Amino acid sequence: MKITVETLVAAPLEAVWQAWTTPDDIKQWNAASDDWHTTAATVDLRAGGAFSFRMEAKNGSMGFDFAGTYTQIIPHQRIETAFGPRTAVVEFEPKAGGIAIRQTFDAEATHSIEQQRSGWQAILDRFTRFVEAKR
Repeated sequence: MKITVETLVAAPLEAVWQAWTTPDDIKQWNAASDDWHTTAATVDLRAGGAFSFRMEAKNGSMGFDFAGTYTQIIPHQRIETAFGPRTAVVEFEPKAGGIAIRQTFDAEATHSIEQQRSGWQAILDRFTRFVEAKR
């Protein structure tokens, strides 16, 4: 099953793209809640290139690496990734008022669809706040 989350970022496309693809920026916004953070991020932004984001609870109780491969990059428009047997697509579309981001990903079996949707949406919402505050 595919799940889609969306946001509208009130910022220029270049700023949105940079924040999505720059490791130092990713570490600032990539968390679903305030008690988690991304402690390391690597990005090799090309088809066949790898990405890895180390996500950890701030209290040190748990963490995991969200890692995979970029399968297609269309600069300033689309990023496709594979991570294990799952895939995700991020689309960037200029709209009135900013850049619409649509992220569609394969659901996993461990968490409910609603938990997954709300977690990925929370990350996307943090991204939006980060980019808009940076301006």
